Amino acid sequence: MSKELPHISQLGDNAILIQFEKIISEKVLDEVLFYKNLIQQLYIKQKVEVINTYNSILINYFVTIEDVYSDLKAVKEVFQQNNNTKNINSRVFEIPVCYDLDFGIDLELISKEKNLEISEIISLHTKPEYRVYFMGFLPGFLYLGGLDKKLQISRKSQPRMKIEKGAVGIGENQTGIYPKVSPGGWQIIGNCPVNFFDKNCEIPTQISAGDYIKFKSVDRAEYDRIKEQVNQGNFQLKKQDRNG
Repeated sequence: MSKELPHISQLGDNAILIQFEKIISEKVLDEVLFYKNLIQQLYIKQKVEVINTYNSILINYFVTIEDVYSDLKAVKEVFQQNNNTKNINSRVFEIPVCYDLDFGIDLELISKEKNLEISEIISLHTKPEYRVYFMGFLPGFLYLGGLDKKLQISRKSQPRMKIEKGAVGIGENQTGIYPKVSPGGWQIIGNCPVNFFDKNCEIPTQISAGDYIKFKSVDRAEYDRIKEQVNQGNFQLKKQDRNG
């Protein structure tokens, strides 16, 4: 039996939208990233932007599509000719976080609401390898999957007007890092001294959809040391390959 194709359709005058099964799972993400790579190869001679979310791919042409029916056919053929997806090669990045109360301004609130010691919160937050599903909201903001259910907590009913750069937060079933100063409604539990986006670099961010991150708890002295290295431009994130 042939594999069912995702829903492929025109979106406005200058985009094609590809929608997969409407669930959030690593299996669906692997399919999305596999086909995203093939589609980027299809358009290698054209100036388009190919971006993904949890379960969709958007091909943005920037201009009006000249022959949308021909392009829709070409995209469908990518799926018809490649029924067997392959494992995605990915990397695991170690991300330092300082969970001091000066940074983790909502740790006590979470501790009380979830009936967890702060040390337990830190342990639960640093245990998983979180999958990077995609980036958005802000340049370099990572949408991560894998948060322990014990830590899942509602966003603020009234967002803060200013969240510090590097703030590590929890919102519902997600955790993430604010890559720059921003308003935000997540519960803040720590701070990371690393830069996640640099517009002056040829590749603005080291981490890609499909990669994994592992939070590592560091004390304030180690945090300050890393931040100084970041400011001097000589800090490198620790990473290792994670195949399959």
